[in-house]
Amino acid sequence: MLEKKTLTVENTVIVGIINSQQNEDQSKEYLDELEFLAHTAGGEVIKRFTQKISLPNPKTFIGSGKLIEVEEFVTANDVSTVVFDDELTPAQQNNIEKVLRCKVLDRTGLILDIFAQRAQTSYARTQVELAQYQYLLPRLKGLWTHLERQKGGIGMRGPGETEIETDRRIVRDKISLLKKKLTVIDKQMGTQRGNRGALVRVALVGYTNVGKSTLMNVLAKSEVFAENKLFATLDTTVRKVVIGNLPFLLSDTVGFIRKLPTQLVESFKSTLDEVIEADLLLHVVDIAHPTFEDQIASVNLILSEIKSLDKPTIMVFNKIDAYEAETIEEDDLVTERTSKHFTLEEWEETWMAKMNGNALFISALNKSNLDHFRERAYAAIRDIHITRFPYNHFLYPEGLEE
Repeated sequence: MLEKKTLTVENTVIVGIINSQQNEDQSKEYLDELEFLAHTAGGEVIKRFTQKISLPNPKTFIGSGKLIEVEEFVTANDVSTVVFDDELTPAQQNNIEKVLRCKVLDRTGLILDIFAQRAQTSYARTQVELAQYQYLLPRLKGLWTHLERQKGGIGMRGPGETEIETDRRIVRDKISLLKKKLTVIDKQMGTQRGNRGALVRVALVGYTNVGKSTLMNVLAKSEVFAENKLFATLDTTVRKVVIGNLPFLLSDTVGFIRKLPTQLVESFKSTLDEVIEADLLLHVVDIAHPTFEDQIASVNLILSEIKSLDKPTIMVFNKIDAYEAETIEEDDLVTERTSKHFTLEEWEETWMAKMNGNALFISALNKSNLDHFRERAYAAIRDIHITRFPYNHFLYPEGLEE
């Protein structure tokens, strides 16, 4: 039996900026998420740096003075990895590495590293490998300086490719091969979906780490991998579930995240075929997260990109056991009451009104309010099934039997 590999914890520093696109509060939130990503990948963030800068420095992303400050901390504290919250150009990454003399990643590279750890099936591993090669291609020169174009001179002229051009050709060929492999797997998975019969298809969607897999385990009585880390689930899982006497197919999909580069979205769009072909979406939200409304917007943006935003949707606000509203003292006349101070009851009133009743509040971990969830899901799935097969209406009562 193979021994399970354990990740070596690396001292890590994270770097972000504050500008017109993201204010100080947003920058802090993004760095909190980046720290969680680093933790998921096996790093321990011991310091975070931020800089107010109108536009990123084209050579080093942050200013030269701030870069020296980071370099001094890296040298003094045995830091092995520095992660930037925004995507670096190949030139920026190369220049920063020369100054810091340690491993430099951006958010994209960090997410790819986590994807590589999480991928279990051949399909997921192929998607990750494709995204990695697409990310790597423009960075070949920065990564392998010994492959830089050879200087001219006696004995250096002649036919043939330079080493860097050879490597680029190899990577392009690999990308082409992986795309063909994914096309074949997509066809096979399309055939599998077609063979599932006429069961209603329900897909769990939502931001990463909102509890989709935990809810999947509760509903399907399965053992889908779930833990309090980002991208705990990368492979799509489909289970047959029965509520009352009504069977349907439930799929758990990869979680979404902000600042996800186009090449990653493109590489993993095929993973979201379960969402595209679903009859009903269960949009799971972590209500305990301080900016869950922004997470909802991020998920809706990706759903709109894959033309699935208009599907029938139930908003499932999870983790009510962890939700705490901020309180304002009666004599506090300065603090403005905002959404941070809403009680669960007030949130329910607000979202019930917005979603025409298609919102509910649960705790998948503690199994709170799951009866209410099952009733609502049953009614929605039954409506879809009866619309498709009107002659089956007598098989399924309008409500769950006691």
